[in-house]
Amino acid sequence: MSNISTHILDTALGKPAAQVRVWLELSHNQQWQTVAESRTDADGRVGELTPSGLTAGHYRLCADLGSYFAAAGRDTLYATAIVDFVISDATQHYHLPLLVAPYAYSTYRGS
Repeated sequence: MSNISTHILDTALGKPAAQVRVWLELSHNQQWQTVAESRTDADGRVGELTPSGLTAGHYRLCADLGSYFAAAGRDTLYATAIVDFVISDATQHYHLPLLVAPYAYSTYRGS
């Protein structure tokens, strides 16, 4: 079964984004259900968001950017970064890094 990990980097500061609340949601009958939640560590990582694994399905990884930037006294346009994705092969690991800044964010599938 799949596992999800993430690494959030604050590209405006050139350092990891620590203590960002992240959660994983699963689409079930056209409703989103939270299936896991964590916070990034000092290195901006969540190594095993889903230690018990996931089945195939439609998911989204969410990161609370609003609180992260507010805690540092920084304005932001994005309250939440959302990575909407589909797990088709439940035997694979999915690493979904986020590069964040107050007025932009991007993602990719890492290794």
